[in-house]
Amino acid sequence: MTIKNLPPCPVEVTLSLIGNRWKCLILRDLLSGTKRFGELKKSVEGITQKVLTSNLREMEANNLLVRRVYAEVPPRVEYTLTKTGMSLRPILEAMFVWGSEYKEKNQA
Repeated sequence: MTIKNLPPCPVEVTLSLIGNRWKCLILRDLLSGTKRFGELKKSVEGITQKVLTSNLREMEANNLLVRRVYAEVPPRVEYTLTKTGMSLRPILEAMFVWGSEYKEKNQA
């Protein structure tokens, strides 16, 4: 999906942008600030380097985050949410609250 080919349903648009497990977890970690690739790899448990790279590229193409490369040896790459990416905070916070309540009710 590209920004030019957005689905007609707004819910489907949102799901197409953040509707996989990895993107939500990447967003969760970037809400607290800029992170390096290695930091994201460690904090998003179970993700492979290939899948992380792919998801970060998609999120960058969809204007949810920016990638900054520093001309150093070894190269340093940092990821930061854009204003659009930060605007997803209330959605992720609602997911956190809902998930917490669900766990509490169903782990008894």
